[in-house]
Amino acid sequence: MSRFDSNIDVKALGKVAVLMGGDSAEREVSLMSGSGVLQALRARGVDAHAFDPAQNELAQLKRDGYARCFIALHGRHGEDGTVQGALELLGIPYTGPGVMASAIAMDKVMTKRVWSAEGLPTPRYVWLAPDRQQREVVRTVPDELGLPLIVKPPREGSSIGVTKVCGYSDMQDAVQLSARYDPDVLCEEFIDGEEVTCAVLGQGADARALPVIRICAPDGAYDYQNKYFTDDVKYQCPSGLPESEEREIQRIVLDAYRSLGCRGWSRADLMVRASDRKPFLLEMNTSPGMTGHSLVPMAARAAGISYEDLCLRILANAALDTPQGAPQQ
Repeated sequence: MSRFDSNIDVKALGKVAVLMGGDSAEREVSLMSGSGVLQALRARGVDAHAFDPAQNELAQLKRDGYARCFIALHGRHGEDGTVQGALELLGIPYTGPGVMASAIAMDKVMTKRVWSAEGLPTPRYVWLAPDRQQREVVRTVPDELGLPLIVKPPREGSSIGVTKVCGYSDMQDAVQLSARYDPDVLCEEFIDGEEVTCAVLGQGADARALPVIRICAPDGAYDYQNKYFTDDVKYQCPSGLPESEEREIQRIVLDAYRSLGCRGWSRADLMVRASDRKPFLLEMNTSPGMTGHSLVPMAARAAGISYEDLCLRILANAALDTPQGAPQQ
C-alpha cells in the first residue's frame, strides 16, 4: 500500500455502501464510477456493497447495518447536499463535503458569489432567473459579457446543457436548452485559453492539492460525450505548465476548496487565459467521477497513489457534519 493508507484498519471501516446510480441526468456515469469504486474497495478487503438510491430507500442503510457510505452519485440528489442531509439524519458517515459545502458547490451561481466575496478569480457572469428569460432580456447579455460566451444550467454537471454562443442570434436557443435542465440559467464570460483541473484531498489546513491536469479536447469540445465515451481528449499529467503556474493554480484551488467548506475530496475546473496566463475558477465538483476516463484517479497516480488506495483513503475520511455524541443545544 501507499504511504497514505498504510495505517488504515480495513475491518474497522465496517459494512460500506457505495451509493451509485440515483435519479440525476448523470445516472449512467454514476453507475460507472460506483462500479469502479466498489471493485477497488473489495480488492482492498472492504466489506463493500452497491446501493442505488433510485431503487432503495435510504432508510434501508440503517436497517441493514451500514457503518459508512462512499458517495459515487453525481448531480442532483447526489452531490447537492440532499443525500448528505439524509445521511446526517441517519447518523451514517459519508465521503466528500458536508451538507452546506455540497449545496453551495452544486449551484455555480452561489459558488461564484462565495469566490467573488473571497477575492478569488472567476469569470464574469449574468444570472437569468425564470422571470428574466424574455427575449428582450436575453439579447442584452452579450452586451455585458461580450462574445463568445457560455450558457449553462447552474446546477448540472458533466457539461450537460452547455452551449458556446458565438452570435446574438444563438442566445435564445442556448437559454432554452439550458432551461430544460434547470429553471435558472447562467451566462458566463468565455475565457479563451487552456482548460485545467486540480483535485484536493483532505480537510482544512491538512488539505493538499494533487498535480494539475491539462485538458486538450478536439476543437475545445470537452463535452459529455468526450468526457466519458471517447478517447479523443488528451490529458497531460504532469501538466507541462511552468512550475510557478502549477503552484499558483494549486494555491487558488486550495483557497477555493476551503472557502466553500469542502472536506474529504473535491476537484476544481479552471481556465487559464491565453493572453496573460491568469487562472479562472469555473466550478468545484464535490463528488468527482471515478470512471476509467476520470481525472482524480489520474492525478492521484501522478502523485504515487493507486486507484484502490485513493478509494480507500477517501472512504477512511468519511465523516458527519455533526459527529454522533456531540452535545445538542
